[in-house]
Amino acid sequence: MDRLQDSAWQYVAEVLHSEDLPMLAAHALVDGHDSPALRELAGLPRRSDPTEVRELYVQALRELDVPLPDEEMAGRRLLLSLAFGLVQGGLSPKQVADRLSMTVAAHTQEETQFLSIAAEYSEWIGPDDLPAWEHDLQAAAKLLAASTDLGPCIRIPASRHD
Repeated sequence: MDRLQDSAWQYVAEVLHSEDLPMLAAHALVDGHDSPALRELAGLPRRSDPTEVRELYVQALRELDVPLPDEEMAGRRLLLSLAFGLVQGGLSPKQVADRLSMTVAAHTQEETQFLSIAAEYSEWIGPDDLPAWEHDLQAAAKLLAASTDLGPCIRIPASRHD
């Protein structure tokens, strides 16, 4: 998936930080995308005004005809990215739970199962219960990953707490 299209769902799912958008814009320029807002965004420092950065990002997407998905689709892509990250070994079960947005809604049986199991995680989960939870989450992630045709092209989002 194209870097800018991928960033659009991450932006809507609120897992893409405003301080990362200028570098994203610079990479998009290198990838061959170009627009006035994209060039302006790429020239901003990381610690620029977040409102200005977000406005330029959305303007650049408009100029490049990259649509912002609705919240439902962005949430579903977040679930898929976390499932693929777990299946491919890029994320641990705890990282999946930490990166899960509480605003995500599941729409398929596989999404519901994955979301339900991930939401069961708590820092107070007992050491005897942790392996079973991790196993169940891994199994649900495999089912979800196998149930979609989007494939592993979805990038794993960074932690919301970074």
